[in-house]
Amino acid sequence: MTTAKRYSASLIALHWLLAVSLVGLFGLGLWMVELGYYDPWYRKAPDLHKSIGVCVVALMLLRAGVRLAQGVPAAISNHSVVEKKLAGVAQFCLYALVFLMFPSGYLISTADGRALEVFGVVSIPALITSVDNLEDIAGEVHEILAFSLIAIASMHALAAFKHHWIDRDDTLRRMLGLASRQRN
Repeated sequence: MTTAKRYSASLIALHWLLAVSLVGLFGLGLWMVELGYYDPWYRKAPDLHKSIGVCVVALMLLRAGVRLAQGVPAAISNHSVVEKKLAGVAQFCLYALVFLMFPSGYLISTADGRALEVFGVVSIPALITSVDNLEDIAGEVHEILAFSLIAIASMHALAAFKHHWIDRDDTLRRMLGLASRQRN
């Protein structure tokens, strides 16, 4: 369980699983849009991207639920009010961007009337199909959201490194599940 000073193992695992998945989805997205029609991955890469994307949204919902149920540790005492506010804004933006990525990705995938297939097991039906240029508009939105997400996640990571290497506090150690370097 999450305590006043430590994250639970479930929150740590979800954090890192989502971090790796989101960076991987971003890289896969950049790679797949450059594939040529005759490339063997031309159809496989988008299917994989969509399926992993749906799983990421499910994991984010799970993470939000676990976070609400367990709570999170209090901010480290040496963090300034500005750092605490910026961290809160960044975390909100990361959650919001992930949740906004789904509808835009869904609209790209279903604009032609076909359902969104998730690993060939689950089929999410197309609901909106009669909007001109829907796929292109949703694609632009999805791309902007993706780059925004990666930018904020990068700042989030840089802030963790700043806390670890410059401030020498336990911010990063807590999300790695490591013991505090501070003596109590």
